[in-house]
Amino acid sequence: MYVDESGDHTFEAASHDHAMRRHFCLLGCAIEDRHYVEQFVPSFDSLKQKHFEHHPDEPIVFHRLDLSKRVGVFRVLRDPAKANAFNADLLNLLQNTQFRVFAVLVDKKNTRTKKFGLLPSHPYHIALLAMLERFCGWLTFTRQVGGVMAESRGGREDVQLKSAYETIYNSGSRFRKPEFFQQVLTTTQLKLKKKEHNVPGLQLADLMAYPAMRRMLADLSRYSQPDGFTRTIAELLETRYNSHVYDGRVSGYGKVFLV
Repeated sequence: MYVDESGDHTFEAASHDHAMRRHFCLLGCAIEDRHYVEQFVPSFDSLKQKHFEHHPDEPIVFHRLDLSKRVGVFRVLRDPAKANAFNADLLNLLQNTQFRVFAVLVDKKNTRTKKFGLLPSHPYHIALLAMLERFCGWLTFTRQVGGVMAESRGGREDVQLKSAYETIYNSGSRFRKPEFFQQVLTTTQLKLKKKEHNVPGLQLADLMAYPAMRRMLADLSRYSQPDGFTRTIAELLETRYNSHVYDGRVSGYGKVFLV
């Protein structure tokens, strides 16, 4: 599962009135290894090569903010025709990629003083715990095992994030014993990679985190519905969220609201 975030992951803006600063969203995209290596990665690389100038020594790394601002190599998207062609190909790639989504929305104002077992009340750590509980539950039910990779944020934050993962792995949570996590997670430590490492799975999660957050805030009537291509991606995600196997419920399974 590849993990990325949208919003400010600190409590500094927790009391801010603007919904996008008050909330934080963590999104996890789970892809089966063989499908990832044999189908998604080659198609992802082909998409980049088709639409943007590239050189083997300087690989193109997708970042949603850079794409939306049309800066750097993505400035070609200032041409509406080229932007429409790229969006169509990206959407086609996502539609043909098999992945499952887990998203956790945290209201930093309301969770700041709450206790979450042994973890400190840090928005990212709180969201990670909720996500791992759902991810491991799905792995257990489907009789699979999996690992977790997130984007490195550097220094102290990486140390804290690894510590939070290890705490969950070794000590469990209020609702799950350590064995619940240990029997399906393939690594005892969280994998972290920097953006420049050009990991396709992390870039995929980055492209989806903001649309997911916008749609989840709209679900709560705390922000407007996404529009444009952001809405298109959000609508596609509605078909990919983890859900209850018997009644199809997404809330609490694929979408988790800690508000």
